[in-house]
Amino acid sequence: MSRLQNYLNSIKNKRVAVVGAGISNTPLIGLLLDAGIDTTVRDKRSYGELGVAAEGYLKAGAVLMLGHDYLDDLTEDIIFRTPGLMPSNPALSEAVARGAVLTSEMEVFFNICPCKIIAVTGSDGKTTTTSIIAEMLKNDGKTVHIGGNIGNPLLSKADEMKPDDFAVIELSSFQLITMQKSPGIAVVTNLSPNHLDIHKDMEEYINAKSNIFAHQRHTDRAVFNLDNALTRDYAKNAPAGDVLYFSRLVKLESGVYLCNGNICESKDNFETKVMAASDIVLPGVHNIENYLAATAAVSGIVSYGAIRQTAKNFTGLEHRIEFVRELRGVRYYNDSIASSPSRAIAGLKAFSNAGNDGKLEGTRRIILIAGGKDKGITFDELGDEITQRVKTLILTGKTADMIREAVVKSRYYKTAQYPDGPEILQSDDFEEAVQMASGAASDGDIVLLSPACTSFDRFKNFEERGDLFKEIVRRLV
Repeated sequence: MSRLQNYLNSIKNKRVAVVGAGISNTPLIGLLLDAGIDTTVRDKRSYGELGVAAEGYLKAGAVLMLGHDYLDDLTEDIIFRTPGLMPSNPALSEAVARGAVLTSEMEVFFNICPCKIIAVTGSDGKTTTTSIIAEMLKNDGKTVHIGGNIGNPLLSKADEMKPDDFAVIELSSFQLITMQKSPGIAVVTNLSPNHLDIHKDMEEYINAKSNIFAHQRHTDRAVFNLDNALTRDYAKNAPAGDVLYFSRLVKLESGVYLCNGNICESKDNFETKVMAASDIVLPGVHNIENYLAATAAVSGIVSYGAIRQTAKNFTGLEHRIEFVRELRGVRYYNDSIASSPSRAIAGLKAFSNAGNDGKLEGTRRIILIAGGKDKGITFDELGDEITQRVKTLILTGKTADMIREAVVKSRYYKTAQYPDGPEILQSDDFEEAVQMASGAASDGDIVLLSPACTSFDRFKNFEERGDLFKEIVRRLV
């Protein structure tokens, strides 16, 4: 009997609540109902909003608790929470105090997964790094199962996995906050303030992220960004026996780093060139960092040839500096995934010829569309970067005034070095904002949607925002 079947058998006499019928929990609900487990589906959406899914759950034998009171009478024995619902929620806390077990689809998967797990977290770059690692393994002939926060639940697929396979998983702070088990290989790309509209403070956010390595064993590997102060500090407390750094700025005695335009790996002070950084087809220095992290993660598992093959052929993911079209010499890029200031800064640096010292060597050619829902993060650093790197700023969404203020008060704004701006335009209508960006652009310019904020002020998610951007851009004439 498989580990998954053993787990399902162990809870057959329990009452189970699945809180949140979203992407991560939908396959879980089917798995529980198919196993004959007493399952209540709890979701803040109404029956009408859930539509066909709600009807299907009822027919399969689920009890539904929907709408505003979906967390009332939370008396089930086991509670699977959706990642977006924090464990500090009073209803969850009270249920745990009464003796309920609070868990998640991902936590159970970690406990029953039959193969090696490589997991990635960070404030920025985790989705791309996860995908790069998966591609490297595939190009080396490995069987790979990619999932987690990247949008592909894995628990229901555990029986398909074999011991020699690899599960490559992206983990958010919301998934990690209650994790009591860590992967065999843990990667932290970077850390900066994020999701502070949901986490009670930065300390809680940092502590949640640390669970990716906190429960590792001596036989495990942890990979940290040496160039980021917070991830560098993480390494001091890492229990893994194999702790590796990656760095874009420093040559390492042991680790993966950038050296003279090449990605190099050093073991016991013996340096090997893995590939030229120019082999990486994804634009931007942040993608060099993503490849450094991925290379460290698969060191000794994947051949250098497979790493180079990935770099030369992997063109990236949708909504991540995704090229949409070129019209009259203007190139349009969709970076809707950029839901934090640091991620938007990385997008700007991918196209700008301004150096990290802030000195611009050429003409600013970026027309930036930014704004959305506030995450409780300062826009001050973004304001500096926009002032140095952007020709025209198009603001839209609830944070428009906040971003404008950060630009105007920047120490670079309308100085002798940057006397003209940038020009700032604003619209409450997203389509009009895209039209304004198109009107402000001329031959050789780049129109970049890199919002620096979440999409929830007007969109269901960043994908919906990016899809609308692409639709509007493709209609431009």
